[in-house]
Amino acid sequence: MRFAFTFDRATEVGLLLAGITRRNSVVLVDDRWFVARFGAWTVRTPLTNVASASTGGPYHWWKAVGVRLSLGDKGLTFGSSTRAGVCVAFHEPVRGLDPWGLVRHPGLTVTVERPDELVACLGRRPGDEEVA
Repeated sequence: MRFAFTFDRATEVGLLLAGITRRNSVVLVDDRWFVARFGAWTVRTPLTNVASASTGGPYHWWKAVGVRLSLGDKGLTFGSSTRAGVCVAFHEPVRGLDPWGLVRHPGLTVTVERPDELVACLGRRPGDEEVA
């Protein structure tokens, strides 16, 4: 499944200056992988590494817009909106902020469209049958 990021008009210009656009920002989930791309930054991990996902927000812009590192827990944010997002927790911390993987992140917050659908998608595991 493909989840586009929600871009607020007020933040879109600033993100563009950082090279982050609607065209190069997406979350992809298939039966094996979770991939979040946000401009030049990417988090890619096996779906089995996803421990949980939950919705959150609204957020303060200074905490949620852009690529943000939490100094408290090393969590990473790919934020394009202050309205709502999904916090994804991982069993094993992932690479994301730096290209060498020196800093690993136990969680990633993404401000995507349809956050409830992303949470539901991440709650399903390969082999789970969809209920119609």
